[in-house]
Amino acid sequence: MNQKLKVIMLILIMVIVGTTTIMAEEVVFNGSEQQITPPEEVDQQPQEQVEQGAEQGEVYYRGRVVLVQDVETDDEFSTEEQINQRARVVITTGPHQDEVIDVDNTYQEGHYYYNLYLEEDMEVILVAMEEDSLEGIYLYDLARDKSLLYLAVIFIVCLLVIGKFKGLKTLITLFLAGVTIVYFMLPLMLAGHNPITVGVASAIIILIPTFLLVSGFNFKSLAAMAGTSVGVVVAGFLALWIGRLANLTGFSSQEAQMLMVMDQSINIQGLLFAGIIIGSLGAVTDVSMSVASSMAEIKRNNPQIEQVELIKSGMNVGRDIMGTMANTLLLAYVGGVIPLLLLLMGTEMPWIRIINLDLIATEVVRGLTGSIGLVISIPVTALITGVLLKKYRD
Repeated sequence: MNQKLKVIMLILIMVIVGTTTIMAEEVVFNGSEQQITPPEEVDQQPQEQVEQGAEQGEVYYRGRVVLVQDVETDDEFSTEEQINQRARVVITTGPHQDEVIDVDNTYQEGHYYYNLYLEEDMEVILVAMEEDSLEGIYLYDLARDKSLLYLAVIFIVCLLVIGKFKGLKTLITLFLAGVTIVYFMLPLMLAGHNPITVGVASAIIILIPTFLLVSGFNFKSLAAMAGTSVGVVVAGFLALWIGRLANLTGFSSQEAQMLMVMDQSINIQGLLFAGIIIGSLGAVTDVSMSVASSMAEIKRNNPQIEQVELIKSGMNVGRDIMGTMANTLLLAYVGGVIPLLLLLMGTEMPWIRIINLDLIATEVVRGLTGSIGLVISIPVTALITGVLLKKYRD
């Protein structure tokens, strides 16, 4: 394959995505002087908790429960359904390691808050207000990180056993994506930088190494990059346009409200659109690579195939993938809001009120724009792959 053509295609992809990023920045941050004001009903309690934690310097410890006893209490707010426990806990981390303390716990079956029932040998998280003192230390929650680690190990083993060298490449791309998000995207957003600019830049950083590691530097990867870039950009612009049209504020979640209270420099509406861009990246990447890869395989097995027929084959493959991937996006979003949907159905809220809720409208925009970006990436990838493979064969 012509190396100059590869470089030119890669540069064109980066120019397209970079240009759309600048345009998005102009539209969101310079195209309107309107300032978003957080809803009056934003709960002020998170701010108090953040300030209290920052001032007093909360310190977290891991501990192991060695003894649990049920105790009686004279608390007037205690009910018959509640079980009051006193646990003896050995601290297993930090400067107070191996020290033994007693903590109290209240459990009530089915309660949304008092839902932790302590048993011996459980690992728990404790929180103290001062690093040098255990005075006032209390039970915070169960330690769940080891369970997550077991799941991660199973995932890695499955990738390596089934995917072998490809699985190893997948792990590397996941690691790079995680590093990009944790050490690049989130810190810049937290510092108040344009969320859309940061989101698109992060998508580029994740996108290019992913394709190059998984498929190599070839026409297949370049076509998939182009298709993914167009699909993600379309999803981002649609979300931006409809979001402005529907006056989506970005305050649909409690976390967004807490961010606004914590730091006024963070643009919450920009975070909404950046999240849609990043959220649609995975599905669009999958579709683009599947289409490009299948077309390259067809070309390899039938070098004499006509360009039009090759593009039609890619479109047919894309249509088959489209149905399942659109369902994947939809089900992922629905799975995240099942409690809310049940609440709305249980209260028999009128449809006109449900569909006009900021939270519901935000999720609809998120799901549909991601699906549209996915669909758009199919013909774009098929067309570009067909053009690139006209004279060359991977």
